[in-house]
Amino acid sequence: MIPEAVVNKTEQLTEEEILREEHRKLHEAHRNHEFMHMEMTFIFILLVIVAQIGIVEWKRRHYRSYQLITLAGMWIIPVCLSLNSHYWRFIFFWLVFSCTTAFIVRKAIEKPLAKTTPRLVYKWFYLLYKISYGLGIIGYAVIMAVLFRINFMFGSLPHVWMDCGVLIIFYGLYYGVLGQDCAEICSDKMASHIGYYSPQGISTRNLEKGVCAVCGNQLLTSEFEDGVLENTYRLTCNHEFHEFCIRGWCIVGKKQICPYCKEKVDLKRMFQNPWEKPHVLYGKLLDWIRWLLAWQPVIIFVFQAINYVLGLE
Repeated sequence: MIPEAVVNKTEQLTEEEILREEHRKLHEAHRNHEFMHMEMTFIFILLVIVAQIGIVEWKRRHYRSYQLITLAGMWIIPVCLSLNSHYWRFIFFWLVFSCTTAFIVRKAIEKPLAKTTPRLVYKWFYLLYKISYGLGIIGYAVIMAVLFRINFMFGSLPHVWMDCGVLIIFYGLYYGVLGQDCAEICSDKMASHIGYYSPQGISTRNLEKGVCAVCGNQLLTSEFEDGVLENTYRLTCNHEFHEFCIRGWCIVGKKQICPYCKEKVDLKRMFQNPWEKPHVLYGKLLDWIRWLLAWQPVIIFVFQAINYVLGLE
């Protein structure tokens, strides 16, 4: 039982005095915990370094398993956290994206492969890539507008615009990463089914003249002729492609080799327009986001588990 005098004294305290008392009790509870906090910091730094080295080595030695497990982690972890926090808007967009992408991937891996499938796959993932890139720019512009206080011209609070900008960037980067990884898997599957490409570098099918080595369809225009829908692009190895197909192969599928002979593709020559070069840099940014979304939550979970086992607070 708490003495009545203590209860009356507590009721007489002001709000500021109550906060000061709670702060004092917090310091009292954590007295002499400096060594424990230093130990926790050391464990976290060591865990991040070991995890980084391990993941890099795993990626270098067994890229396929690394890619699939990372993709599964990016697909499952955010939606589980959203279900726990009741983020229904994210779950709705996740369901729409998952259903559409599952249909596209199914078309890419089926046998026999329909002639219209490669272009359908590249169109979807290239569109997704452009949307992701555009959302990133829009989100960045909204954040910069807050820094320049443009939001006050519309009578809006800074934190509202800032939250909106961060959310737009997250959506763009998250679905950009998922789309890029799925596109790379589909690129390998489709190319091997068509027969113009093999990982060993030996083509299983002769490339006919006037045929695109990515999708297997006829080229409607010559290299120097302007097409109605799209142009024809020739690599330094003299193999020709639909411009849309080779851009999808190099940008979305992250392939920097000829789909037929595996000669190195000169991306600087392909993307001479300065407005297109950021797309290549944007792909590198998505690689960093992959680490943040898939492996950072796992590292934090392992860190908390270690603290629990060692009795650290």
